[in-house]
Amino acid sequence: MPDQTLAQRAETLLAKHQPGNPVILPTVWDAWSARLAVDAGFAALTVGSHPVATSVGKDDREGMTFSDLLTRVEQITAAVDVPVSVDIESGYGEEPARLIEGLLDAGGVGLNIEDTVHSDGGRLRSVTEHAEFVGALRRAADSAGVHVVVNARTDLFLRQDGPESDRVERAIERLKAAAAAGADVLYPVGRHDPETLRRLASELPLPINAIAVPDSDDPASFGPLGVGRISFGPFLQNALSGRATEILQRWA
Repeated sequence: MPDQTLAQRAETLLAKHQPGNPVILPTVWDAWSARLAVDAGFAALTVGSHPVATSVGKDDREGMTFSDLLTRVEQITAAVDVPVSVDIESGYGEEPARLIEGLLDAGGVGLNIEDTVHSDGGRLRSVTEHAEFVGALRRAADSAGVHVVVNARTDLFLRQDGPESDRVERAIERLKAAAAAGADVLYPVGRHDPETLRRLASELPLPINAIAVPDSDDPASFGPLGVGRISFGPFLQNALSGRATEILQRWA
């Protein structure tokens, strides 16, 4: 039988994704940052691979192992009583069933999956391959009895892959395929101008995830563009690091 608490948290997380009224998921990396966000009033969180890797002295892009990540996720879910999504990069070379099993055992109820395969030279999955991986994650979650919230990500913009002239169209094609395969949220990761975000939100069939810089972006600016989810990537940790450096340098 599935863990009813996990199943309920997954449904709660999914319901928060409303285009035009985006859920804000602060990107955290340990129990301290998770508690900080929850105490500030946030009702769900996402665990970022980049800040987690930085916090344990390893590189992003799967410089840590899936086990490394799960250890940190377990610490976070033990510290806070809210739904937690987890950035699992491109899967750490693990099979989808193992990824879902590990995620649920650690208390996570959502995931980001990207199309850059770090365990295979950093190549980009094809449209079909990425969709099939998303579909396998969905089937594994269904078998576990928990509707894990799958956030399908494409790195086309980060990689500046191919001609800029049709990059938006190619990202939409990729993300539509992921949606058809069972994704719940679509993540064209990158910093986009308002018109591009509006187009992505209007042409994609599911809520989209936008990345925000928390100490400079206007929180109210994303909803009118149709965004359904906001996260911070490494930018919250970067902002705190910058402030901490200022304080420490006064004493150095």
